[in-house]
Amino acid sequence: MSIILDGTSGITTPTTNSTAEHVTSVTSMKNRIINGGMVIDQRNAGASVTPADGSYTLDRWKVNLAQASKLTTQQDAGAVTPPAGFRDYLGVTSTSAYSVGAGEQFSLLQNIEGFNFYDMAWGTANAQAVTLSFWVRSSLTGTFGGALNNSAYSRSYPFTFTISVANTWEQKLITIAGDTSGTWIGATNGVGLRITFNLGTGSTFSGTAGAWSGSAFVSATGATSVVGTSGATFYITGVQLEKGSTATSFDYRPYGTELALCQRYYYRLLPGATASFSLAYAQSAVVTKGIVNLPVTMRIDPSALEQSGTATNYAVQFGGVITVCSAVPTFGGGGNNFLQNVTFTVASGLTTGQSGDIRTATGVATGYLGWSAEL
Repeated sequence: MSIILDGTSGITTPTTNSTAEHVTSVTSMKNRIINGGMVIDQRNAGASVTPADGSYTLDRWKVNLAQASKLTTQQDAGAVTPPAGFRDYLGVTSTSAYSVGAGEQFSLLQNIEGFNFYDMAWGTANAQAVTLSFWVRSSLTGTFGGALNNSAYSRSYPFTFTISVANTWEQKLITIAGDTSGTWIGATNGVGLRITFNLGTGSTFSGTAGAWSGSAFVSATGATSVVGTSGATFYITGVQLEKGSTATSFDYRPYGTELALCQRYYYRLLPGATASFSLAYAQSAVVTKGIVNLPVTMRIDPSALEQSGTATNYAVQFGGVITVCSAVPTFGGGGNNFLQNVTFTVASGLTTGQSGDIRTATGVATGYLGWSAEL
């Protein structure tokens, strides 16, 4: 494989000389970020949302919010053209001018699983350097911040990047020396690394940029606050974290591969209007049991079932008769790599032992079943 320098972006771009090399580059997963191109949005399907603290926006991208309703998030917010080579981005919009308190933070982050980061050997003398690259666009200019943290937030590396021109996509490259100190989770399904982009952080959680610290910093001191300006925007895509001190071209993965990587942490089954989730059987005159097969092995055993919150979005069908549910579906158990049991309940009329299916109600396209195994 030869290496050329991309004169427009200042990053090295690999060129392949054979099909074998091409296959290797696709499957190597040099990018430890999942959904860095912001193409997967199982939960919201491109809709604008006002997220709650600790909730997920696009797949794998979480928000920490000290106060509610200070921002909205959306895939492709504002319908601006993404940078060349990308189809999507994650957009954040401030809904008010909020003065962030000393002990408050607003941030966008991704937790990387230990199995996907252990080879960096952080916390040892063999700690490897990493390079973070991404495309960013904001209505604000100035110095922005973020940080890398371990699972316990007992080690942190605040970083900064500058946005020079408002409402213009700019690529940023940040090389970070591996941490030789502290406790870092190795090859487990826990949090191997947290990577955070600051949207507004107080002094308690802000530290000196460019150095490792034994503190819980999630941003750099003096970083621009997105939530500090009403209507301010912060758009990001092409996020890549890779081993070494050189940024290389973005690791484009097939859509199906990216979706499967996301489904290890969250799986939503959304069949559409009057469509079946799975086959089922009547356990009693009012209770139906269905079994849904996970498409991939999840990180841990799911412990709950997500649904729309409205019973009438769901129905059962037995003997050609569709009966709307009287309660929302509930979780019936299941492991991380096999069948999930779900319970649908109706008011009456089922015959014990009869086979049928569980489905969305007639004309309802918003009924879904979801399982989470997020970090």
